[in-house]
Amino acid sequence: MAFTAEQLVGNSSFLMSIRFLAGQMRGMFDAGPRLARLLASHQRWLLTQTAYALHLEYDPRDPTSGFTAVRLTGRITAHKVASRNTVLAFIEELYTYRFITHTPGDERRRPRHFEPADVSHQGMFAWLFSNLGALDLLDGGQRAAFFQANPSLMRLIQPRIARHCLEDAGWREPPEQVALFLWTEAGGLVVDNFIARMDMGSSEPDRLSVGRVETRALAADFMMSRTHLQRLLAKAAQRGCVGWQDEPRKTHLWISRDFVEEYRAWQAVKFAYVDEAFEWAKAQIEEMAI
Repeated sequence: MAFTAEQLVGNSSFLMSIRFLAGQMRGMFDAGPRLARLLASHQRWLLTQTAYALHLEYDPRDPTSGFTAVRLTGRITAHKVASRNTVLAFIEELYTYRFITHTPGDERRRPRHFEPADVSHQGMFAWLFSNLGALDLLDGGQRAAFFQANPSLMRLIQPRIARHCLEDAGWREPPEQVALFLWTEAGGLVVDNFIARMDMGSSEPDRLSVGRVETRALAADFMMSRTHLQRLLAKAAQRGCVGWQDEPRKTHLWISRDFVEEYRAWQAVKFAYVDEAFEWAKAQIEEMAI
């Protein structure tokens, strides 16, 4: 049985799984910074997952199916995630940096189909593998190993996750404190960095220590402007999400327990869909093997 979001929130070990995933996402960033940034804001996460799902859902019998500008624009704008112009600019960026290519023979056809480049396939596999590994930490399961042994499961799992996450306002529209970070460029990288580093053994009732944070180095690391990062942290501090332990020097950061709990509940929505899609896909291939 797949975990529900409510079960995940109630699991005392779930925060450790989130920390594990945050660390894995940092590893993905180090391996391919520009590709990892596609998942670093929530809008781009939704665009990327939806585009990849459209590609996997391509049906040769239906020339309008697959990853096309029209199909991606239709799905994204239907849920008011981004404007048509934003979607088209996103596709152009993917093509410019060779994360997608034209489907062979489609260069001059309409609708023009796109497909992910090898590096994009590898990135999506690593993302799903890491999420499954995080779930395995909760129950000693073998999801990640099974997926690695059966990579064709991607075609079943990923579109189901993408569709459910896009359609569920609980994931599509992050809670207010989380949205402060996740709707900004590279905000997801910043949150992952803080979550991966927070001191789980903190004795303070309302905050968790993140440790030393040098905004100049962090901004350069994540290819964002220092001014943008400082403004983001200032807004978060005004809301009480984060703060500095050593005002006015501002070198050691803390993150509020309220923020962590809000982030934890939001992540539970996505993790539940990942687990449900995995269990469903596994049942499909096991049934076919009978």
